[in-house]
Amino acid sequence: MLSTGALRAHLLAARLAGPVATSRETSLRSYRLFAARDPRVMLGLAPERAWGEGDLLRLMADRCGVSADPAHVSGPDAIDPERTVAALDAFAERLAVVAERRAPVLLGTGHPHRLLGFYAGLADALSAAGCPVLTPAQGRCVDITTQFGVRTYYLDYVRGVALVREPGGRPTGGETGAHTHSPLPVRLALQDAVERLGVLPELVIGDHGWVCGAGQLGIEAIGPADTDDPALFVGEAEGRVSVVVPLDDGVQAPFYRPLTRYVLNRACLSP
Repeated sequence: MLSTGALRAHLLAARLAGPVATSRETSLRSYRLFAARDPRVMLGLAPERAWGEGDLLRLMADRCGVSADPAHVSGPDAIDPERTVAALDAFAERLAVVAERRAPVLLGTGHPHRLLGFYAGLADALSAAGCPVLTPAQGRCVDITTQFGVRTYYLDYVRGVALVREPGGRPTGGETGAHTHSPLPVRLALQDAVERLGVLPELVIGDHGWVCGAGQLGIEAIGPADTDDPALFVGEAEGRVSVVVPLDDGVQAPFYRPLTRYVLNRACLSP
């Protein structure tokens, strides 16, 4: 069992919280783009109100603990570990409710190289608790706009967790899929879940477009987000995302394992 104190120490040591690798410049650029409704940072969310740069900075200071000073424009950004711990507790509460109901869930990630193991541990525990872990639209193609133009990917699942892969190559042990912010994979998965399986997930667990895309469609969604992903926090503030956990989403994959253990323990889902 990982205590709250040990979790907090781990967050700081692994730079999941505290000073993080995401730069202030990167975060502020995302806020500017979001304020301009640039689809690259909206992640499938259509905000109900106008969010200016100042509004977003105040929101991110409140939800993440970044500096609220607009004159602070360079250097590493920072996440308050107390906010991360509190959000992980809320995350665990949602897992516990879904597990008690044995409700269907869908898990997906746009960060497979970093967060796949985190989600796979949750999928294993929820499945063991009796929750159907849905895998709709497996093998289906989806066209996603990237910095290199529109590219075709296909939807795949690893240990119950959805991700997208580039076509043409056979997956190997070290190849876990492509990084994406797009909401199109979750839209495709949800459409197939309804049309072919006749069921929708009660909860979507993921990041980036998986959370915002599901929340925009009215499906409860929870997941982690970095300081340069304001869309998830706006979704939370507007009531379309249930829980967002502020943390660096780009550290080495093993550093997320203690978080899996912590939330499963808090949700009474530990093996």
